[in-house]
Amino acid sequence: MRRLLPVTHQTPADDREWSLDELAEAYAYPATAPGQGRTPGAWLRANMVSSLDGAAQHDGRSQPLSGDADMRIFGTLRGLADAVVVGAETVRLEGYRPARAREAFAARRKAAGQTPAPAIAVVSASLHLDFSLPLFTEPLTPTLILTGAAAPADRVRAAERAGARVVIAGDGRGVDPAAAVSALAGLGLTRLLTEGGPRLLGQFVASGTLDELCLTLSPTMTAGDSQRIAGGPGALVPERFALASLLEEAGFLFARYDRI
Repeated sequence: MRRLLPVTHQTPADDREWSLDELAEAYAYPATAPGQGRTPGAWLRANMVSSLDGAAQHDGRSQPLSGDADMRIFGTLRGLADAVVVGAETVRLEGYRPARAREAFAARRKAAGQTPAPAIAVVSASLHLDFSLPLFTEPLTPTLILTGAAAPADRVRAAERAGARVVIAGDGRGVDPAAAVSALAGLGLTRLLTEGGPRLLGQFVASGTLDELCLTLSPTMTAGDSQRIAGGPGALVPERFALASLLEEAGFLFARYDRI
């Protein structure tokens, strides 16, 4: 069964899978995003997956919770974004590679004035990253590294020698989440997507900079003590979001929530 359930109405169910064009329409960034986001000039959405019992990972990775429909939406969200913001630990654990250009989104990206593929923006205080990996040696759009002003100078030089662009987003060693979003917006990267991990998403939530959550509810259970989709220090008050759309396929639920 396959359904798209916008807040205002429900479409009839059928058996075919959603096309990439349909998904792109369903997940389009707000037309007036630069004026609507919590950070002026940007719109930050997150894409995360959770098991039925609240796990964001299994054996340290999110892939075991995913499925074909989830990967199509994963690709669609990347296909719409200017930049994908991800934590250094997730880069290491998930074996991140550069985003690739996809023909299905080429016309949309050209019309929106975007590069053929989104930039990957890695958040790292230490810059303890393997700069020989394809993420740094083979990107179609140069990889960015978001770090603090007090980041180790030798690692900054190593990143720049590898072809990465280092962006300062914080006065100390670490990255300030709001400053990171503002810095990316200053580079013209206004349609932002974060894929986590949980600690990074928690920082965006606690700082009040998250505009939208795209949450995949996987029909799996893991038990154990895996992390939730957001970790770290809590927000001062719970962040409230409103359901914008809901899609179901193969037992997976794909919810999109916008900030209130």
